[in-house]
Amino acid sequence: MKLSYITLAGAATIAAAAMLLPRAHAETPVERGAYLVVVAGCNDCHTPGFFFGKPDKDKFLGGSDVGFEIPGLGVFNGRNITPDKETGIGAWTDEQIATAITTGKRPDGRQLAPIMNYAAFTHLTKDDVAAVVAYLRSIPAVNNKVPGPYKPGEKVTIFTFRIEPPGQTAADAPK
Repeated sequence: MKLSYITLAGAATIAAAAMLLPRAHAETPVERGAYLVVVAGCNDCHTPGFFFGKPDKDKFLGGSDVGFEIPGLGVFNGRNITPDKETGIGAWTDEQIATAITTGKRPDGRQLAPIMNYAAFTHLTKDDVAAVVAYLRSIPAVNNKVPGPYKPGEKVTIFTFRIEPPGQTAADAPK
């Protein structure tokens, strides 16, 4: 009898926990896209304040205020991916957005920095990519021109995560 109660309690606990998780299935493409954007961590690199523990909800996906330095390539930060036509992706076609997500190619031909995880996003289904595009089209446009990217040797005006090769020392503390 004890085993039955333990099994039943365990099953109930698992069922309750599953109800708290975000749903992998959504009713509309926009809902599915919202889910995928959260799971993929898009808000992490594309929302100002995120890396300081205070994401700016008024500029959600409006471009990061922190860059990633990649030796020999420069400093790159998450761009504005809201539908703002001036500073975001609002002037891009759905196909151009999908191409950037899955191949790293921007409409202007520039390759996105390798910090953007497009290599993994090539595994998304066409429906999932379309859902992400639909979601990005549905969010409020944020007019926020972010600085960068910065070429090697250019003066950087944003906080930067530096990637150092093995054997390097940590940066000196501010004096």
